Amino acid sequence: MDHEHRVLPSLVVEGFPSKRIANIVAMLFVSVLVVIAVAFAAHKYWYLQQVNPSGEADASEIFLITETDDLSTVSKKLKQDGFIVNDSVFRSYASSEGGLEILPGYYTLRPRDHMGNILRVLRTPPNETLSKVTFPEGFTLAQIAERLNQGVPSIDAEDFLAKTGDLKTTSSAVRSVYQPESVTSLEGLLFPDTYLISGDKTATQVAQEMLKLMERVGRQEGLDDSMNLVGRSPYEVLIVASIIEREAKVAQDRPKIARVIYNRLALGMPLEIDATLFYKQNSELSFPTLKAIDTPFNTYMHTGLPPTPISNPGRESIAAALSPAPNPSAGNALCREIQDGSPCIYLYYVLSDKDGNHKFAATFSQHQANVQAAIIAGVL
Repeated sequence: MDHEHRVLPSLVVEGFPSKRIANIVAMLFVSVLVVIAVAFAAHKYWYLQQVNPSGEADASEIFLITETDDLSTVSKKLKQDGFIVNDSVFRSYASSEGGLEILPGYYTLRPRDHMGNILRVLRTPPNETLSKVTFPEGFTLAQIAERLNQGVPSIDAEDFLAKTGDLKTTSSAVRSVYQPESVTSLEGLLFPDTYLISGDKTATQVAQEMLKLMERVGRQEGLDDSMNLVGRSPYEVLIVASIIEREAKVAQDRPKIARVIYNRLALGMPLEIDATLFYKQNSELSFPTLKAIDTPFNTYMHTGLPPTPISNPGRESIAAALSPAPNPSAGNALCREIQDGSPCIYLYYVLSDKDGNHKFAATFSQHQANVQAAIIAGVL
């Protein structure tokens, strides 16, 4: 019996030899491999950008982990506060690097730093090596040095003053972008805030951290654009802000005090601001005595701004110095008694009550009346 011959399907398509088909298949396979490789490379590049964002990390800031936090909430807070750019990548990265035990406390981190550095800090028990030190707004370098030594005894106050150029024989070990070449001191250039300081930090490192935070706040508030905003250099604005910080007691007075300062500068009048007299002077001296001492900071004797800030100002005072209050409008009661055509502008202020509010005046006679009222009220 004859067996039927089974014919296998031919791989040869009419007009397309099997060799050509094989080449097409190979090319398609290579193309797929290329696409996969490009996609993998693109994902790897993206991943690395999340782990290590481009550019320099920002100045150190405090990050708080609470008792109820876990890796998920910590990663989300890190992203929300700007320390990392992707919380899911941080969780993946932490897992690939051995995990992270969550310990509550305060940590000092640099926004947009490499995730490896952030992970390393978060793996350090917060209370073992860090001291929490608060420097209030308006502190001078001398006050900062004393407070720093109290909080971190390993940092000598005298060494801090030397490193920040507060001593006549020294110049600052680090310099601010806002610091003129001729200025040796960092007075007014360190941002007052709460810092977590490790016991092995040096005076220079603490000063650098405070200086970088001031520069960051300055950028946020528009200090770099000060010439366009108020016609003064960033350093001059910080001098104004330092005066505001020592003079103002309530928030609403800050912009008005700034306006008085700029008005007097524009007219070439002495600033006649009491706070400047006390800078680097014996606080036990009487006001008449201080007023008679001829120093570059005596704004009763000398016109213009003091040569340096008289304190380290906070954010509100810097904002006020960059955005002074407008002068009183024509319909304001302060302007009604001005009959000689003189401009109605804020030129005087005096403490008016025990809550720290000030009264402002456009004329000397108005100011005298305000001073008399303050004396009667018992605040002067």
